[in-house]
Amino acid sequence: MKSITIHGVDKPLSDLIRSKAQSEGMSINKTIKKVLEEAFGVKPTHENQHREDFKGFCGLWSETDLSDFEERTQHLSKIDDEDWK
Repeated sequence: MKSITIHGVDKPLSDLIRSKAQSEGMSINKTIKKVLEEAFGVKPTHENQHREDFKGFCGLWSETDLSDFEERTQHLSKIDDEDWK
């Protein structure tokens, strides 16, 4: 694998790279590789997959929906011994 050295990185850019690496729990090297891969489309980010476009179709439940579902299906958690004979 090829190594590349970048000279003359100014402090604001260096600080941004270090901050991103730290916030993502990655090394500076891995962070720079990830940024370059995403920029060149080698490994697109999750944002590029347009998942937000389909969020309305994903069946997201509110607390009320969950409560209603659990109430209506409560009887399904009871075991009928007659069914196992």
